[in-house]
Amino acid sequence: MRQSVSAVRVLSFALLAVATAAGTTGCFKRGVKGDYALAPEVRPLEVPPDLNLPAGAGNNQVPTLSSATKPAAPAAAAPAVSATGFTIAGTKEDAFAKVGTALEGVEGLTIATRAQLLGSYDVAYEGSNFLVRVVAVDAGAYISAVDPRGLPATAAAPVKLIAALKAKLAP
Repeated sequence: MRQSVSAVRVLSFALLAVATAAGTTGCFKRGVKGDYALAPEVRPLEVPPDLNLPAGAGNNQVPTLSSATKPAAPAAAAPAVSATGFTIAGTKEDAFAKVGTALEGVEGLTIATRAQLLGSYDVAYEGSNFLVRVVAVDAGAYISAVDPRGLPATAAAPVKLIAALKAKLAP
């Protein structure tokens, strides 16, 4: 009988060792696989299948805006005649080149910068700093003097320069 007790002990220790090994390796965990084993905050978002694909191919068109069907806006109308600006015939690009040539010929004037895309010359003349701007309008190009705030430059030097440019460029 002593031998059968010892065999039962060996068998029970072996069974206990197998159960412990199986428990630590995860054999008894039920169906927990992949992303579901993660904490709920870390799991990827689940999207229902009917929300993954569009319902129909033709239903996803962007509507046409009413502003897209309107004709393009015409060039700005020429401002009223003033002492700080005048209009000449031709394109903005041609007028910009003509104004540049005329400004280079004015004695005592310094051109600090030229910005053809903006249509402006930053100039210093008789102690005043201002812009000479060229803007496309219906009648051609409008040339004006503008102060640093973007308002018409009405000081004596800008008015004198615009009068000189008008005498050289306007017919």
